Amino acid sequence: MLALVAAQLEAKAKSADENKTKRIWVDVGGGTGWNIEAMSQFVDVPNFFSSVYLVDFSPSLCEVAKKRFERLGWKNVRVVCQDARKFRLEDYETGMSKQVAPRSPSLSYLTQQRQDYGGADLVTFSYSLSMIPDYYSVVDSVNSLLAPHGIMGVVDFYVQNQTDYSFRNYTGGLVDRHVNVLSRNFWRAWFDFDRVGLEPGRRDYLEYKFGTVLNFNFRNRTLGYIPYYVWVGCHKKPFSPSSLPHEIIERIDALATESPYLYPANQGDALTRAIERSAPEIRSKAFITAVQNLSANLPLPSFFYQNHHWRIYYDDRLQKHTQFNDEYIYAFTWEDARVDERLLKLGPDDKVLAITSAGDNIISYLAQSPARVHAVDLNPTQNHLLELKAAAYTALPYEDFWKIFGEGKHADFRKLLITKLSPHLSGRAFQYWLKNVHVFHNNKGYGLYDTGGSRHAIRAFRWIARIFGLQSTVQKLLSARTLNEQRDIWRNKIRPALLSKLICNLVVAQESFLWAALGVPKNQLAMIENDHANSDIVKQGKAKNTRSHAIWHYMVNTLDPVAEETHIGTDNPYYYVCLDGKFSKKCHLEYLRPEVHAKLSRPGALDGLRIHTDELEEVIARITPGTLTVAVIMDSMDWFDTGSQAAAAQISKLNRALQMGGRVLLRTSALSPWYIKVFEAHGFTAKCHGSRVDGACIDRVNMYASCWICTKTENLPPPTPEFDRIGGTDITSLTI
Repeated sequence: MLALVAAQLEAKAKSADENKTKRIWVDVGGGTGWNIEAMSQFVDVPNFFSSVYLVDFSPSLCEVAKKRFERLGWKNVRVVCQDARKFRLEDYETGMSKQVAPRSPSLSYLTQQRQDYGGADLVTFSYSLSMIPDYYSVVDSVNSLLAPHGIMGVVDFYVQNQTDYSFRNYTGGLVDRHVNVLSRNFWRAWFDFDRVGLEPGRRDYLEYKFGTVLNFNFRNRTLGYIPYYVWVGCHKKPFSPSSLPHEIIERIDALATESPYLYPANQGDALTRAIERSAPEIRSKAFITAVQNLSANLPLPSFFYQNHHWRIYYDDRLQKHTQFNDEYIYAFTWEDARVDERLLKLGPDDKVLAITSAGDNIISYLAQSPARVHAVDLNPTQNHLLELKAAAYTALPYEDFWKIFGEGKHADFRKLLITKLSPHLSGRAFQYWLKNVHVFHNNKGYGLYDTGGSRHAIRAFRWIARIFGLQSTVQKLLSARTLNEQRDIWRNKIRPALLSKLICNLVVAQESFLWAALGVPKNQLAMIENDHANSDIVKQGKAKNTRSHAIWHYMVNTLDPVAEETHIGTDNPYYYVCLDGKFSKKCHLEYLRPEVHAKLSRPGALDGLRIHTDELEEVIARITPGTLTVAVIMDSMDWFDTGSQAAAAQISKLNRALQMGGRVLLRTSALSPWYIKVFEAHGFTAKCHGSRVDGACIDRVNMYASCWICTKTENLPPPTPEFDRIGGTDITSLTI
């Protein structure tokens, strides 16, 4: 908890809006002062804080605390033996306004109102909230202590059933919060003997009164698996130097939907103005949820309290998100960023929407300095991975960045996550990576690139190499100095094993393997089979028209050109990482270059990033019409059924969101996909920019049969209200 709040304070100190020379910390229920001394592991307490107040009601504990700080020689720490409900900073700090004493002492309770906020930059409760009988009034009193941009930290024991909180959207994530019935009853009874209250109401009230920034739930294995939590929060009402809370919500909504945000000159209520508008408006799901929470006097979802507004609110309880079982499929992106850069030539006026995948290409687009990049993925963990990369650019030097994403391993990842990365992550992303630190630090030797669904394909290749005794041969391939040397190793040693019909039939042609390892859905598989059935080798009777033969020929057309035409050891990082489990300083993706890190680690360099966790069509439908210039949809159109009306509807929404001349970049497993004609029928002109005919290698990945750019050349007629629906809701009914 101390590390997390210290990281938050240091991040604020480095921000452009924060140049504080005076920093105040109030430790409520601080006891013997051990917490304050322990903070010295993370900051220089005598110099970092101008004043530290330890507030505790126990005279004996306060005496121990006074002796501690006399021994340490810390002159800025003051021990206050007082009821926390009555503690006022203005009684001790000069320059703070004091309440005027009432004429009659009997009227003091009625006339002396506490302020909405105070001057403390940090307020902490370290295992003290569970020991305060009248916790409601103590939690209420923190409002008048905490500064507008102050941070609050709590660590304590707890027990709770998931039925208490499962409907809440403001808790900052629910990972491991549920405690089973046996543990709940046992630990509640055990702590009752010491008058320590573990009832969930204490934490629930804390989360209701304040906004949640970060939190996580753990079990203390050393002391019998006791459940405990760490919570970092802020004021429930978001503060901004020049905006009201509703205007902050409006601005965040504008960032998500590309609608113009007009700063009000009169500091009026933006929400009221929104209600008064008669024209229908496109609103993000984040805005709608925020309005619902405000109307019920609930805190905003934790995404609104983050230091960066990269991540857009999503409801992590929905089945469409939980279906992925907290696992990403791709640990690195299978799209050639160099080819994308050459085809798109992004400029400062471009507004790009692209599928996240592992986020590598999103970062590559940002490195070209467009106005905005909207990253979209239905799988929350793919966006967690992108968030981690954005946070690492912001907070880490290149050496640490390279270890995490170049080598896929870092022995100090957990420490870096808590002390450096946490202020730059959303609550859900932080929870995920704290629970999965083993990805980057484990005793088994593997790293990031041996995780996710794609690990099955990588492990399958290692299994083949082990069976056929090719481990040393693979290393020779990676260290081959010339392309001819690489070709010789491929043709004579690796190809006969990897592209054998036996391996294809037993492993690669299995639908379950294609989906789990490579993310190939059944519709895409059908397109591969259809191209194979119509190929000359089948028509001439030189190959069988079966799935295994179709997959085998697709593999041949993928891998042969890569091995024959690209030098894997120095210029093909996509296959290098598959073969070696990590990148090398000679061969790595574009976003791992030191120059890219230097550029994107500058303040504000990632302000144009927006991360949406939703279906592609849902996000497109909520983008202001005519604002996007580029949409990169990868191979997502291959997922639709042939002739699907849903495909036509998505293409229509793409037309609506793109400005005239806007482009859609897509890759496909088919040489001539059926939906190209649908694009052409909906206001686009299509052009193929590479196809795998006659053994051609369309890019360094070469995983797709063709690459297309569809350019918008005409606007479609306005849709009817019955057709144009967002998530089942008529757009005309979305005015708030």
